[in-house]
Amino acid sequence: MTNKNLAIRTVIFSMLGNVALATIKFLAGIFGNSYALIADGIESVVDVFASILVLVGLRYANRPADENHPYGHGKAEPLITFLVVAFLIVSAATIAYQAIQHIRIPHALPESFTLWVLAAIIIWKESSYQIVIRRSKKINSDSLKAEAWHHRSDAITSIAAFIGISIALYFGEGFEVADDYAALVAVIFIVYNCYKIFRPALSEVMDENNHEELIEKIRAIAIEVKGVKGTEKCFIRKAGMDYHVDLHALVDGDLTVKEGHRISHLLKDKLQKEIPEIGHLLIHIEPY
Repeated sequence: MTNKNLAIRTVIFSMLGNVALATIKFLAGIFGNSYALIADGIESVVDVFASILVLVGLRYANRPADENHPYGHGKAEPLITFLVVAFLIVSAATIAYQAIQHIRIPHALPESFTLWVLAAIIIWKESSYQIVIRRSKKINSDSLKAEAWHHRSDAITSIAAFIGISIALYFGEGFEVADDYAALVAVIFIVYNCYKIFRPALSEVMDENNHEELIEKIRAIAIEVKGVKGTEKCFIRKAGMDYHVDLHALVDGDLTVKEGHRISHLLKDKLQKEIPEIGHLLIHIEPY
């Protein structure tokens, strides 16, 4: 299965799971008299729309290079990640506003069955996070990392709701608002996760050269090529799932241009074979 297909299947998996969970949360929240669960449901609905954005972004980002986009369309992926973060911030603001409104209005205690619903949701969302984050690392996708953190933030809000409802049920009358305060605590975690998602995407858009491990791997492979005596500059830019590399290779200064050109092609072929995630690769030959 290609990286593109794996990414798309992962997003569809997330989207279908969020549709099911949003329905469960809303029903349990309404019938169980828990705004924390309803707030959780709001976040899941937002996650569904965010997943649609990620799906569209991945399809566009994986289009091949063309005349107007010689480096491909990978930069669409971090831009979509920015939109996903915006969706999360909107959902956090909505949850906070509604929780404050509920704190001001007296209401009945939550039903005890909501705890069982939340326990199942926490297990499901954390399992989903582990699945999606592993796949995001495998294919170097920031959009999938954002998708994974949706699952983790959902698990966190559910844990907060679980604690809030437990407090309300244990202490009884007078503590009805505990799950509303739990929703506010969850908002803090959501906003923090927004930053965790936003920062790598910003780094990608700004072409930060912070890929030390990959640079060391490229240098180690380069010197294995016959005729390459070392490497000098090595600049890397990430675009979607690909890494675009500019590498200066050192060769014997007495070689002909034709021979230097041949060595550069051998080096290029070896690097792209051993590191498939390298996209555009520019090799500049320097005299040793």
